[in-house]
Amino acid sequence: MPTPASVSALIRRSPTIVRLPDRAFISVSGPQASAFLHGILSTAVHDPPRPFFSSFLSAQGRVLYDVFVHTPAPAGTATPSTSAIRHPSYVIEYDPSALQRSPETPPLLSLLKRFVLRAKVRVQDVTPEYDVWAAWGNAKPEVRHWKWAGSGVGEPVWDGEEDSEWPWRGSDAGALRDRRAVGMGTRRIVPKGVRPQESSTHDEASPDDYLLHRIAHGVAEGAIDIPSTQAFPMESNLDLMGGIDFHKGCYVGQELTVRTYHTGLVRKRILPVLLQSSCARLPTFPNSITHPHVDIRASPTHPPAEGRIPRPRGTGRLLSNIHGIGLALLRLEHVDGAARGDLQLQITSDVQGGQESTESIYVIPWRPSGWPVPEALETESQVSGNLPQYVP
Repeated sequence: MPTPASVSALIRRSPTIVRLPDRAFISVSGPQASAFLHGILSTAVHDPPRPFFSSFLSAQGRVLYDVFVHTPAPAGTATPSTSAIRHPSYVIEYDPSALQRSPETPPLLSLLKRFVLRAKVRVQDVTPEYDVWAAWGNAKPEVRHWKWAGSGVGEPVWDGEEDSEWPWRGSDAGALRDRRAVGMGTRRIVPKGVRPQESSTHDEASPDDYLLHRIAHGVAEGAIDIPSTQAFPMESNLDLMGGIDFHKGCYVGQELTVRTYHTGLVRKRILPVLLQSSCARLPTFPNSITHPHVDIRASPTHPPAEGRIPRPRGTGRLLSNIHGIGLALLRLEHVDGAARGDLQLQITSDVQGGQESTESIYVIPWRPSGWPVPEALETESQVSGNLPQYVP
């Protein structure tokens, strides 16, 4: 299903850059930095250093932090120096708000220091030293392929000419090609207060524009979308975004993650959704719903004339949202039912004073252009036809 016209009208498609606030950075350097990170990250780490997207998992296989690992060039150089190659240096970008949203989450700096032991690495907080910018709007068209396991786990297949060396590498040192979804653009860290080189050719926008951009591409990010110590990596699409390596050696959380790949079943996924008020003919997002993590309930669109109305089991959860679109963690059986027209997904909005209103918000899932669809779901997507509209 292509991106709905109402969403396309909201997002910026011209060359755009945005400085992303509220991100934190940790430097990991030293002769054993690559081996150190390889043992605790969910993806492989290579030497010499290369940028990539990854995650830290708990021993129970839950996501602690989704991270970007940057490899910035030394100050004043366009490419890494010989000494930098001999002594790898990485800068980990992450969302520090996970600590406030989940008290059980260990601070990332403390977590890394716990694993240092006798490794020849230096770990330090460098948040005051860096800014991170996202850029998009001038990428070449891309066709992405995935490999699917019987459990519903997907893996991106990096088979293009530009991927022959490293799929995440940007056009120059300090740039990271954001491959979490087709069309996401690039990501770059620069010294604090310095503008990126794209600023001369791109229009600067606001963080809200970036939020719209990643929601429209179905990309979950940070503690709101991927609650620390609670979210499973595959339900959060880390497998589809290239944040999980199912073929590397041991790392923290590997056992349960690989078990899901081989013998489990992915029952939930994060998908972009339209939010449509029951009293409006256009997708709207009432001001009364201001917080994520409200429940999304499924109900039959054609209840029986008599007898008990069956309610589908389980609920979904609204995540990041803005201007009538958002991300939601949904049961795939509910998504399929909505595509067939058998189910409708709804939120009962909250109003001031802590009371519930009788107004409902219809939640309409859709798959962005380039979104991976397992072969088993392709037929249902074609049958569903146009985007369903729940207009009274």
